[in-house]
Amino acid sequence: AWYGENSGNTSHPVGTKAPNAIGTYDMSGNIKEWCWDWVGRYSDSSQTDPTGPDFGMYRLLRGGYWDDPANWCTVFFRFGDKPIRIEHNYGFRVCRTK
Repeated sequence: AWYGENSGNTSHPVGTKAPNAIGTYDMSGNIKEWCWDWVGRYSDSSQTDPTGPDFGMYRLLRGGYWDDPANWCTVFFRFGDKPIRIEHNYGFRVCRTK
């Protein structure tokens, strides 16, 4: 992952580093990615592909970015912001289902 100590203070093209164990690139670090989910509490019950609440004030961003500490650049890192917000370190996490 690209993070504060190894990024050279800039973002990098997708795929510059090797893919993770499941074959995806840059899911951690480099750029925080907007996700469809609204920010909400995690459920106490087991869920598959939870999407969070139906509405809210903040949309979810994941992954950390090139200037964050390494421990924030994980698939578990969550951050919320207003969906109208534009920042130099925000991108999109594009996914599809079969």
